[in-house]
Formats: sequence, structure tokens, C-alpha cells
Amino acid sequence: MNQLNEIRQALGEMAHHKLRTGLTLLGMIFGVGAVIAMLSIGEGAEREALSMIESMGLRNVVVESRPSEGEALQTVREHSVGLSLGDVRSAMETLPFIQQWSAVKEVRVHNLFSADGRSDAKVAAVTPSHFPLSNLHLSAGRFFDDRDNRLYRQVAVLGAEAADALFGGGDPLGQSIKVNHQWFRVVGVLASGEQVRSKIEGVKLGGERNQVFVPLNTALKKLAFKPLEDQLDRIKLQLAEGVAPPLAAASIDHLLSRRHGGEFDFQVVVPADLLAQYQQTQRIFNIVMACVAGISLLVGGIGIMNIMLATVMERTGEIGLLRALGATKRDIARQFITESLVIAACGGLIGILAGILLSLVIGAYADWQVAWSPLSLLLSVGVCMVVGVAFGWYPARKAAELDPIIALQRD
Repeated sequence: MNQLNEIRQALGEMAHHKLRTGLTLLGMIFGVGAVIAMLSIGEGAEREALSMIESMGLRNVVVESRPSEGEALQTVREHSVGLSLGDVRSAMETLPFIQQWSAVKEVRVHNLFSADGRSDAKVAAVTPSHFPLSNLHLSAGRFFDDRDNRLYRQVAVLGAEAADALFGGGDPLGQSIKVNHQWFRVVGVLASGEQVRSKIEGVKLGGERNQVFVPLNTALKKLAFKPLEDQLDRIKLQLAEGVAPPLAAASIDHLLSRRHGGEFDFQVVVPADLLAQYQQTQRIFNIVMACVAGISLLVGGIGIMNIMLATVMERTGEIGLLRALGATKRDIARQFITESLVIAACGGLIGILAGILLSLVIGAYADWQVAWSPLSLLLSVGVCMVVGVAFGWYPARKAAELDPIIALQRD
């Protein structure tokens, strides 16, 4: 009951000095809001990174072509035919730790339309194994299989966004779309995912929501490509359990370098290393944001100390009277610390709402994913309460040490 009375008294003091209390609360609100926004953006970025890396596969090694043009391309072709299915066959025959593979060839799209609409989606020619290795799932229909690829069937799987653009929300299964000068029958539609970025650490990802997939063999046989360009743009190699991706990547790089005549026309990407690199970047970002948030909380704490010191000066007579009536130094100190805690708690609660709103605005403006966890909310409020106690301790101690006789005379 005494604690409730002290809290009620603290709220009364805050209401009595509305402007001063409001200005003090701003420091805590901004500080907690910055902490919440920092943690929510960091959490969202980490989840998105994990999702993106998962689409590449932590047990996979990705080999990408390095495009060249003009005379540089002609010079490269004197020693290397570029990334090709021959590289895949050689790797599968030579390196026993590779379990499965997939390949991608990007198609330059001049026209992509159906009877119901047009789309700016990208078109990728892939092997059927691309879908399981990229952790893709269907919302309707089926994936094309090895038989479709081997028989050069003109079938397609659409991303969710591409399906909406081409068919306006209607059922695309069994319908036809035209890619450049060839017609393809839609056999499946991918489930809509949360991934919005097409790159991570400079490496291309799928961007599957606005993409059309066709069989690789069909595209190589029936669609036009530029002379001298690589047969494949990307190869994904799945490693056996227990194989260290960096060591496997070194072996793959050595093999392909020999096949390509020493030409630097490809790069080997290890998704596990990308994840570590991204997490390191994210940690630096979190440290910087934490410093900014800490400065904001420090300013808020200084504001609390100022208002509490002013309150001690204003209530000197009251303190003397309480001491004269039997209140102990501990009672006086607890009352002022309670007031500091109430100010910090109010600022923390309002700051949580401000932080959530701020993170939503930043996420919408910067196209970042945001996420919240109960731990981050509890952490921010806990830090706020610690700041309230730390900066309220000195004014409380000063109030408790006042001599009651001198305090009464000063009033």
C-alpha cells in the first residue's frame, strides 16, 4: 500500500508540473524509441538475411559467370567457353562431395504477355532441381520435371507477382504466355514469399515473386541468345553432409580454373560465408545504432536528474516536515527514487509506441523488413528503468541527507 501511495504521489507531482515533466519525458521517449527502432530493424534485417541465405542453401556453393563484352569477351573466349553444362559434368565426375546440382540461364525478355495482360517479370531458364535446391514451394499446379526438360517441352512456372500481372488474379494453370517469340503453357505458380531483395552482399538472389521459370534445355534450344555469351549464368552445387563449404569452394574453384584456361570469367560464392559477412555488417550497424540510442537515453537521464534536483529544492520544507514527523532517510530516498522510476516508466511505455511507429516508417521508406520480439521490448523498458534509478539516485540521496531543522527554516 505504501508503494501504491508513493506511485500515486509521483503521478500527482508529474501532473502538477506538466510542461517540465513533458520536456523530461521527451528524452526518455526518444531514447527508448531509438532502442526499439534499432532492435526491430536489426531483427527484421537478420530474419530477412536468414531467409535469403536459406534460398541459396547453407550447404550449397554457387558459381556465377562474370560477364564480359566486346574485345574483352573475344579474348576470354580464346581460352574459355564460359560457364557451361560441361563444367557441371566435370565437377560431378571429379568431386565426390557434390550431391546435386542445378543451373540457371537468364533470358533477355523483349515481350512477356498473355491473353489477359503483360508483365515486366524476369525469365529464368532452370533445371528442375533448381526448385528444391532454392527451397521454393508451390501454391498451385506442379513444377516441371526432368522429362519436361529432356523433351524440350514449352512449360512454365510463374512467381506469384508475375502470375497476378499476367492473369489479373485469375487462374493461370493451363493458360499460355508468350516469352519473346515462343509460347509456354503454365503448369505451376509459386507460393508468395516474404523475400523482397534481389541481392545480398552484392550477390544475386532469385527474386522469385516476379519471375517466370522455363526448362533450361527448352530455352537453350528455342530461345535466342547473344553469340559468345556463357551457356549458363549460375550453377548451384549441393555439398554432402559434413563437408566444409570453404574447402569445397576452393576445390571447385581450382577445377573450374583449369577448365577455363585460367581466365577469371567466373566467381565462386559460399552462402555460409555470405551469412557471416552479413552478420558482421549487421553487428556494426547495431553497435552504431546502440551508441545513438545510448546517447539519447543519457540525455533523458540527465533530464530526469535535473527535474528531480529542482523538485528537491522546491519541496525542501515538505522534506523537513516529513523528517520531523518521523520519516527516515530511507523513506525520503525511496519516495524520490519512485518518482524517478515513474517518470522513466512513463517515458519507456510511450517510447515503445514511438519506436514501433518509427521503425514502421523507416521500414516503409527504406523498404526494410522490421520485426519485434518480446525480449527487445523488455530490454528497452529495463534499460529505461535502470537509467531512471541511476540518474534519480543522486537527487534522492541529496533529499535524504537534508537536515530537517535547516529544511524547515529554509521553507
